[in-house]
Amino acid sequence: MLTVYSKATCPFCTQAKALLELKGVAYTEVRIDENALAKEFILSQGHRTVPQIYKDGALFVQGGFQGLKQLTESQFNERLGK
Repeated sequence: MLTVYSKATCPFCTQAKALLELKGVAYTEVRIDENALAKEFILSQGHRTVPQIYKDGALFVQGGFQGLKQLTESQFNERLGK
């Protein structure tokens, strides 16, 4: 399952979640504006923006929503392990 690190006022976060829902991909949302440990994790990974999308503790795609929407269906499925 994917984990989407996001915050409340982020339009790219909303778009990333909508794209995942459109593709029928289950995800867990972790709000860094409500979870200090999650924010620390994101910062420790060198990220300064959200959304950041992870799978099993590893970055799923570089570039958040922009990176996600640029994946071909084949690349997307390969990263999901399908």
